[in-house]
Amino acid sequence: MARSPSPPEKLGDFLCFAVYSANLAFGRAYRPILDKLGLTYTQYVTLIALGEENDQTVGDLGDKLFLESNTLTPILKKLEALGLAERRRDPADERQVRVKLTPAGRKAMQKVESSADVLLEATGLGSDFAKVQRTIAQLRDNLLQSSDAVRAKAK
Repeated sequence: MARSPSPPEKLGDFLCFAVYSANLAFGRAYRPILDKLGLTYTQYVTLIALGEENDQTVGDLGDKLFLESNTLTPILKKLEALGLAERRRDPADERQVRVKLTPAGRKAMQKVESSADVLLEATGLGSDFAKVQRTIAQLRDNLLQSSDAVRAKAK
């Protein structure tokens, strides 16, 4: 019978901390590039999500980014103030707010994307990059599925 690993004793041994601190490190790696554009990392990933599917509802965008609307709304307001995104009420359903990139928003995304090689190299993963990305995405999906199952049982 296989024994489960013993509980971590040091902060650095926790998988959750490794993922959390890696996220912070990504923010630091992007900071010099994003500072030139006046963007935070969260604002940048919001632009990326809008670039994937332009003119989407705030709710759909929040789902994609794993953000609640009370967190996403200030990000969108800032992007709108910077002229990178625009929000408008959906004419078919006034309760819905739709968001889309402006041409300046696309240009800002392209400026960051032009530094992608530097950021990819900074990971030090080389040919393992895609494998690590898939593994972390699977980890995220597993955790979400597990938390959804626990919530469903609690109802």
